[in-house]
Amino acid sequence: MKKFTIILFAIICTNLIQAQSSQELIYSTERDVEIFNKYVTEFKSKSNLTYDALIIETAKFFLGTPYVGFTLELVPEGLVINLRELDCTTFVESVLALSRTIRDSYNGKDATFEQFTKNLKEIRYREGKIKNYADRLHYTTDWIYENQKKGLVKNITEDAGGKELKVDLYAMSTNHEKYKQLKGNEPLTAKIRGIEQAANSRKNWHIPNTEIEKNSANYKNGDMVGFVTTFKGMDLSHVAIIYWEGERLTFIHASSSEKKVVIEKHTLEEYAQKSKTSNGIMVVRPL
Repeated sequence: MKKFTIILFAIICTNLIQAQSSQELIYSTERDVEIFNKYVTEFKSKSNLTYDALIIETAKFFLGTPYVGFTLELVPEGLVINLRELDCTTFVESVLALSRTIRDSYNGKDATFEQFTKNLKEIRYREGKIKNYADRLHYTTDWIYENQKKGLVKNITEDAGGKELKVDLYAMSTNHEKYKQLKGNEPLTAKIRGIEQAANSRKNWHIPNTEIEKNSANYKNGDMVGFVTTFKGMDLSHVAIIYWEGERLTFIHASSSEKKVVIEKHTLEEYAQKSKTSNGIMVVRPL
């Protein structure tokens, strides 16, 4: 199919480029391409970095970037590339996709915007394909499972001292009328319900809040950390990138309270324990 570009004018007067290829939409702006090019220029000289160090430096590249939620909720479903505004999930996904893109460029591949979009799509969508809203990996435990199948990450929670955790997902299918993509769409809601049931049948582990520091020797710079939530029908409420700031174990994240990407001022355990809805963490290692 011919590639074409449509310029859409958003309410905030941002030019949104909507490209269609093989019936898959890609939403981005010229500013996103500029940020990507700036990133590549800065990181071309860092080929001596290990992969975990590369992830940390990529996370730091976004320090100060505004926190904005719900940037993925465009209809029809497509790959949203927004490096201007990040929430906790899009921050982690963008950092991992960019790190893969620049790492591969050290091994001879071109660090192109197109390659970045491919990496991001592979991380964000089931089987790396976009057919509808259900293909996006909405639940974090499902995200971990699917990306581990692809060989992109490894869930190290059990090996890092984790205890078995029962997950009972149902928030999306039960509250389908609150999602514009699911409202009035029973076939799509049924797909989400099937995804929830499949995820519920898998084994999961978590490291309790009081045991985070005790098991800290198992965590590396660049690992993804997810905070297990006590909210009914959900699994994790927040994700971030683990960061050893000297001897202090903390993390880098898109913070809804700080309204930007920051290095967390609390330690990982302090943050988890002060949360009223967190009862532990999961730790996932990018491969």
